[in-house]
Amino acid sequence: MNIIMIMSDSFRQDHLGCYGNSWIETPNLDKLASESVLFENAYCEGLPTLPVRTALFTGNYTLTNRFWQQLTPQDVSMAEILDEYNYLCAMVTDTYHMFKPNMNFHRGFHVWRFIRGQECDVYRSGPHGKNLNDYIKPEMLGTRYIRNLDQYLRNIRDREKEEDYFVAKVMREAVQWIENDRETGRPFFLYVDCFDPHEPWDPPEPFASKYTDPGYKGPKIIQPKFGPSDWMTEEELKNTRALYAGEVSFVDKWIGYLLDDIKNRGLMDESLIIFLSDHGHPHGDHGKILKATDQLYSELLRIPLMIRFPEAKNAGKRINCIVSVVDILPTVFDILGYRREIELMQGKSMLPLITGKTEKIHDYVTMGFFDSEDRCIRDERWSYIRRPEGRRCELYDLIEDPKESKNLIDQYPEKAKEMDDAIAKIYACRLQKEHWAQLRYDVPGMCEKQFPPVRLWKK
Repeated sequence: MNIIMIMSDSFRQDHLGCYGNSWIETPNLDKLASESVLFENAYCEGLPTLPVRTALFTGNYTLTNRFWQQLTPQDVSMAEILDEYNYLCAMVTDTYHMFKPNMNFHRGFHVWRFIRGQECDVYRSGPHGKNLNDYIKPEMLGTRYIRNLDQYLRNIRDREKEEDYFVAKVMREAVQWIENDRETGRPFFLYVDCFDPHEPWDPPEPFASKYTDPGYKGPKIIQPKFGPSDWMTEEELKNTRALYAGEVSFVDKWIGYLLDDIKNRGLMDESLIIFLSDHGHPHGDHGKILKATDQLYSELLRIPLMIRFPEAKNAGKRINCIVSVVDILPTVFDILGYRREIELMQGKSMLPLITGKTEKIHDYVTMGFFDSEDRCIRDERWSYIRRPEGRRCELYDLIEDPKESKNLIDQYPEKAKEMDDAIAKIYACRLQKEHWAQLRYDVPGMCEKQFPPVRLWKK
């Protein structure tokens, strides 16, 4: 059985038709979902980009012991294990954080193809010929987002047609690998990781104007600054959300290109196909834009997750039980029959949920950022957000209040305490100095001033 895993960065679960969205067109992923097992309560764990991928690759939690770092020598990755079972392992990605020096996420893959230029990848120098004022507001001046946008515009200065956009490059490269480099008589693991619909949000036409107001005259804010969104007008926020939605539909089109090729080659029913994202994306839902350590709400935490079995076995099944990205690797090995490989993994196989042998594999899932004291713990109904001392904690009924607009912490103190106690059992909120020291060398400047919260070491 081949394994094809498609990761799409920052893809909000509620922007897919199969999860109930009615205004964004995602026909290809909706079709895949109709042939798959769909997980309605799937969550990330330790955020953001690289910790999530570490959990995916190893089947182990990252929230208590990892932030932004490479795979360690002690990690045993998915590709390394599959190599032992004679799988040909290939990675195609434009998620440039994975292939920065020392990051080592390609370890264990026999083939890796890196597509340069996403976001602020230091890929090209020289002028880009664009007017930055078309993309910014005065409130952005003096922030690093100007520098990031400036670099991105350099990276894309030669872009002319749709096929030159990053998601198209990734999917075309994956198709070329399938066509030219896979080996007959040997199963393969193809990991396709596309950075879109992560910002900057600049899809080509017709996607760029597909959901925007034609009368909008403001700046095209494709790379906003993190934090409170009150520096943007409602019209600007609406336009930015529409650009993101266009990016979502554009990504769906090119994932469909890959899926169609897989089907046309007769590989669909010989392969286990998994689609997921690492996290979602806040767009002013709770007063802030882009992911931030305190924005532990559904728009960031919930992820799309679907698993298509060969011959569409179990098609149409929807799983409401909570699962985590850390459970995906144990599930794959359980499906393949490699059960001894998951004995030391912290994640749990979702296969018993799929086959109906059990009703749940977790009582709770916990999420957050390593460099923050904020933590969210959830079950199928409740979301409890534990805030640092001096800030008000939050409790939401996800069934009655899916937008998380009414804090019930005062009405249900016993439920809040129960979930707070559960966090304490699962995760101790404590940082280690060695991670800070490592980051000082790997990410210069990241550990200055506010990072990390040194006060935590003294607890």
